[in-house]
Amino acid sequence: MGLFTTPSNITIMPKITFKKILSNYNNLEQILDNLKDGIIAHDLNRRIFYFNSAAEKITGYKREEVLGMDCHKVFGKPFCGQNCLSCGDLEPANDSKEYSINIPTKNKKTRRIEISVVMMKDKNNHNFGILACFRDITALLNLKPKSGEFAGFSNIIGRNSKMLMLFRQIQDVARYDYPVHISGETGTGKELVAKAIHNESHRREDPFIPINCSALPEGLIESEVFGHVKGAFSGAVRDKKGRFEMANNGSIFLDEVAEIPMPLQVKLLRFLQDSIIEKVGGEKSIPINVRVISASNKDLKNEVSKENFREDLFYRLNVIPINIPPLRERKNDIPIIIDYFLQQAINKDRKKMTLSDEASSVLMSYNWPGNVRELQNAVMFSIVKSRGHIIKPCDLPMELINFKKRFIKRGPSRKLDIETVKNALARTGGNKAKAARTLGVGRATLYRFFENYTEIFKK
Repeated sequence: MGLFTTPSNITIMPKITFKKILSNYNNLEQILDNLKDGIIAHDLNRRIFYFNSAAEKITGYKREEVLGMDCHKVFGKPFCGQNCLSCGDLEPANDSKEYSINIPTKNKKTRRIEISVVMMKDKNNHNFGILACFRDITALLNLKPKSGEFAGFSNIIGRNSKMLMLFRQIQDVARYDYPVHISGETGTGKELVAKAIHNESHRREDPFIPINCSALPEGLIESEVFGHVKGAFSGAVRDKKGRFEMANNGSIFLDEVAEIPMPLQVKLLRFLQDSIIEKVGGEKSIPINVRVISASNKDLKNEVSKENFREDLFYRLNVIPINIPPLRERKNDIPIIIDYFLQQAINKDRKKMTLSDEASSVLMSYNWPGNVRELQNAVMFSIVKSRGHIIKPCDLPMELINFKKRFIKRGPSRKLDIETVKNALARTGGNKAKAARTLGVGRATLYRFFENYTEIFKK
């Protein structure tokens, strides 16, 4: 069987005279079949009529298995993640789209691809099919952090090995609709991880609704979460949608879920069991289709043992647990996070700033109890306080200045690791003296470290 199978009601393409080599379909097929990018084409009924060798390699499907078949049936779900130009009942607003997505292969592995979809038109400018060109970037995602070219994933900054594991976990869990519980200290970026899971999933085009459970007044939290009907209580002058109803078909993020009062925990448990809600004062059950992502900086198991949190609800929420490492456990990410915040300042305020080696040493040595949020605040404060274009230790927030005084008095006690030292050398262009200052250690300490890892750091 060839690369093409021709739908009976269309002509694949009009005869054209670009170059002689392209005038022959066999030549054209040979060219397309040798591309490294996968190409799939289907008609408006999703019947596949073109599938090249790269598409076979990336997806694991042979062309004889897919030609003439419905795209959705072949892959068990929309290959495009419902982002295609022919998915849905509405006319597409544009004739092309570009995006990244996770796809399942025939052998059930997950691949990350960059895909471009284009509406194909005949000579009368009528739509007749979809052309999808895609590239497998799974290996690129794994390799770039090792070469120092990759700084993050889905708006989360980091190239530490623990963060790379987190990125891969996000990709894996995004394919499923099971509840996810994210744990981590304050300021580690739990909402960013929740958004990344949503954005990587098939629900990305639908709402992502966050709820800070600790910020809602106890008397109104049930109404805010599930909504109310007119007359349910004093001041309820009209029906109101709750956050769950607003998030229908999308994802809802329950931040600080440990703060939910017991009566509401019962209702949340019922939703997780039956996927229905009842508004305050209402009698009708409303079916809701949302993915629930929760988070807390408290240990929910510990809260269960204290009888502050229902055990059955804990197991319903904690189907897929994700833990975000604190900043002090990935200090080699601090320089690239700082660079990101400084670049934001350049883009917003047009103020070009750099960090002195001495200030960098303080920032690398500090333990960051407030994690990335505290680091961001420190950088913003330093930008405002600095009178020049170089941030010095005296420009840092007071708690960091006080830490610097204690740090210098007792001397450095940081434990070096290979990844952190490599990043420091990369930032200082291989200057070991500057790298030592950046790391907050003496040169002798750094040289002793090199002696222990001569094979890794040999010239």
